[in-house]
Amino acid sequence: MSIIVNVDVMLAKRKMTSGELAEKIGITQANLSILKTGKAKAVRFSTLEAICKALDCQPGDILEYKND
Repeated sequence: MSIIVNVDVMLAKRKMTSGELAEKIGITQANLSILKTGKAKAVRFSTLEAICKALDCQPGDILEYKND
């Protein structure tokens, strides 16, 4: 099982850069990169909420479950 993080897809749809998103939600670009690449072990609900607010989307637009 794996969780796919689709932040890049939403960034492209919203025509926003990673740097702009990181600044809007108050995290470093390095931490956003870890999240985007799927290397994060966890994500805080407050961070997920901030991402959804900044990108005007739902958590399901960001996170996807795939059964291997």
